[in-house]
Amino acid sequence: MLKFIKHHLDTIEGVEIYPIISLLLFFIVFTTMLIIVLRMPKNSIKEISYLPLENDSKNNTYEQ
Repeated sequence: MLKFIKHHLDTIEGVEIYPIISLLLFFIVFTTMLIIVLRMPKNSIKEISYLPLENDSKNNTYEQ
């Protein structure tokens, strides 16, 4: 199976650029998200961390 895929990829001109572009996109998105998270104010991080634990009547439709 891998030989089948490798043979077809060898016949495509300029195919070696696609893994490089994929790696660069992953790296750029990962570092951007890391910078955004590190620059967030600590108060907003604390508020976001408590969101799943809040007991709000709007979210609890089964509670009576």
